[in-house]
Amino acid sequence: MNFQRDGIAPNAGRLLWAGFFAILAAGVGFAIRAGIINDWRGDFGFTDQQIGTITTAGFPGFCVGIIAGGLVCDRLGYRMLILAAFAFHLVSSVSAYLAPVDNASVAYQILWWGTFVFGLANGTLEAVANPLVATLFPNHRTHYLNILHASWPAGLVIGGLSVYFLGGVEGFLSWQTLLVLFMVPTVFYGFLFFGQAMPKSAAQQSGIPFGEMLRDVGVLGALVICLLLSQFLAGLCKDFGIPEEVGWGIAGALLVAVGVVTRFAVGSWLLFVLFVTHLLVGAVELGTDSWIGNITGNILTPGQGQILFVFTSAVMFALRFCAGSIEKLLSPIGILLVSAVLACIGLNLTSGIATFAGAIMALTVYAVGKTFFWPTMLAVASDRFPRTGAIAISLMGGIGMLSAGIIGGPGLGYAKDRFAGAELAAASPAVQAEYKSEGTSQFLIFAEVHGIDGGKLQAAQNKLGAARAELAKAGETDPAKGLDKLTADERTVIEASIAGDRQTLKADSVIPATMAVIYLLLALWFKAKGGYRALRIEETADVAAARAEGEA
Repeated sequence: MNFQRDGIAPNAGRLLWAGFFAILAAGVGFAIRAGIINDWRGDFGFTDQQIGTITTAGFPGFCVGIIAGGLVCDRLGYRMLILAAFAFHLVSSVSAYLAPVDNASVAYQILWWGTFVFGLANGTLEAVANPLVATLFPNHRTHYLNILHASWPAGLVIGGLSVYFLGGVEGFLSWQTLLVLFMVPTVFYGFLFFGQAMPKSAAQQSGIPFGEMLRDVGVLGALVICLLLSQFLAGLCKDFGIPEEVGWGIAGALLVAVGVVTRFAVGSWLLFVLFVTHLLVGAVELGTDSWIGNITGNILTPGQGQILFVFTSAVMFALRFCAGSIEKLLSPIGILLVSAVLACIGLNLTSGIATFAGAIMALTVYAVGKTFFWPTMLAVASDRFPRTGAIAISLMGGIGMLSAGIIGGPGLGYAKDRFAGAELAAASPAVQAEYKSEGTSQFLIFAEVHGIDGGKLQAAQNKLGAARAELAKAGETDPAKGLDKLTADERTVIEASIAGDRQTLKADSVIPATMAVIYLLLALWFKAKGGYRALRIEETADVAAARAEGEA
């Protein structure tokens, strides 16, 4: 890396690392929250649904931060948003110590809002970091945006290891203290940003009006965002006892507002395709990440599942520093095409794992595949739509995060229920009648299904874990041996759960397969146009003028 050669400002390297540690702080906080669930359950008596609602509160916060921040970034400037994000992070850290152990309802509200504000800070920072790095390194966006986002898996590794070594059963550190560890990289990114001159984007330098910056997004791009927002806002309204129609109305009003500001410009078809594809990226990358440790831990052992999650995060961290070298062989679209193929293969390989060594091999393929999706998509949007400034890539980030929370995570949860329930019914209708969940699982347009009762499944899995622990003391390392210690019904339930998880991974692989088709078509389109290249804002000005003349 040669910051002086590649960057347009003398402090490009320092600003890149400032953004790196900002996203690192987000990864650390995210991983720690995922690791202290049992502490919350024990201290406050929260149900799994309450815990799930708290831990996902960061999604709406992030989306508000990155979308609102992206829309105003080129007007307010990077500095104001950085100060706001730092303040949000500080508020979030303080809230961890305010949750009263003797009042679960108050604790629930404090932890929910603390997580929301934490996500708000993270989204605001990404609204700064992504366009800032894209502006600093206009000729090497794929390389440096991948380096910037190497910080996310690094944060997951640090956060996960912090919980494992500093928390745990012995309580070396309280969960409150663990939860504020993200303030270490937070203070460091504040130091790196402090007093630094910030560059102006090409759109800022050209003085492009806000409405013109939005015209490439247009009604088509806004439709993607608002459809996701309508689902998210409707669900949020339902959680707070507000009619769902209010959420739909807000999303519809935002769509009309974009139309008015852009004079109802249709928008770029290419940016629309990128938005839809990034929706799939969020579902397969973040959505799968939220379940992959649970799934591999169910197929093998929970401890091995945790290790495998850290392993894939470490692979992503290392590989994102190599994007520049790979780009010399493949265009950004070529990188995305190969990544989608590998992700599809990796998920199918993972569905068939039987040993820890086999899981390492399968998940390595999957990790390589998913490594370059998010930052390279941002680079493509920034390369091809410089007139949008921070708007397009910030909206793209919001789409990915909304998709993870609305489609990816819930969709895979539904798939697990559906496939496991079907496997159990096929294996033994009598056992299925005893172990099926009382409530149903439903997702989008798919039919309601009965999964396996979570409490009864957990009891069987706990018994299996205890049996494996006893066998391990005797020198037995084969986890499958523990099944012999269970009743026939318990074995049937656990085997159905594992079979359902394998089917879930196969179904999940359809998403990167679809992405591969899209990337292949884009690669052929770019080849017909003379090849992929980043556009200068002067070139897009001619296109914008011609489009405006045609619309007139």
